[in-house]
Amino acid sequence: MSGTRPGEPACSAGPGDAARAAGVTGISVSNPDLPGPGATSPGGTRIGRPARRLRHAEHVMGTVFSFDVPASAAPVLPEVLSWLHWVDATFSTYSGGSDVCRFGRGELTLAECAPELAEVIAECAVIKEQSDGYFTAWSGARFDPSGLVKGWSIERASNMLSAAAKTGPSGTGPSGTGASGTGHSVNGAGDMQCTGEPERGRPWRVGVAHPLHPSALAVIVAGRDFAVATSGTAERGAHIINPHTGLPATELASVTVVGPRISTADAYATAAFAMGGAAREWAESLDGYEVFAVAPDGATWQTSGFAAYTAPA
Repeated sequence: MSGTRPGEPACSAGPGDAARAAGVTGISVSNPDLPGPGATSPGGTRIGRPARRLRHAEHVMGTVFSFDVPASAAPVLPEVLSWLHWVDATFSTYSGGSDVCRFGRGELTLAECAPELAEVIAECAVIKEQSDGYFTAWSGARFDPSGLVKGWSIERASNMLSAAAKTGPSGTGPSGTGASGTGHSVNGAGDMQCTGEPERGRPWRVGVAHPLHPSALAVIVAGRDFAVATSGTAERGAHIINPHTGLPATELASVTVVGPRISTADAYATAAFAMGGAAREWAESLDGYEVFAVAPDGATWQTSGFAAYTAPA
């Protein structure tokens, strides 16, 4: 599909050993099946678990959403999870009764759909224009905004946690960023939005899975208040379509985008992957976002500002 990377049921393992050795708090992958930060891996080990924190993995949207939050966020988490399941039902491209499917078939006008659909369509249009059409909510004649919905959902869930945080004393409520160690991360199928710090003085460290060596990490990014998204062929093959040719994109093995918003980073990663070799020049033009790419032969390139996010292994 053009501009989309829909999830599939969780079933496989990932670069857990490399991640644990590097002390990362999460893994960004093109594979929606890998466990997120704190999610139990097939080996039963938890990745990067600091004290007094809550980890939760929720199966939704055909994949796994993982949460790493302060333990005090427990009361607000059910509301966030309930909202994610509402998104699943409303934006599903597999359920014929969803707003997305009914809108795509012309059975509902946009005004008759959930207002969030108009928001998603508007964001898709912005990315389409910015990427010269390499990102699109349409796969031929089929309406499918999945390429943006997952990142948008991660970002909205993170915003809900941050908003709840502001209700507590001094702005350090259930899951806030008002104090050291009260940050949170939301990981949807390997794409992450991170806020604050997981514990005092320690930034988030996110390992990017190597597309050619599944047990290894290609790079580690670190920081506070950032998002990271990866698109690639490692697990699902050439599933991203270049909308200008109608053919699968194969010039890159993976693309990772880092920046402030996961919805934008996720869509940029998909667009850049569809572009192939042309993505390098385009990526340098992105305001506030940096890119790291791996070619099928193992060669890598990165934008001029990406080094600001890299961390030692």
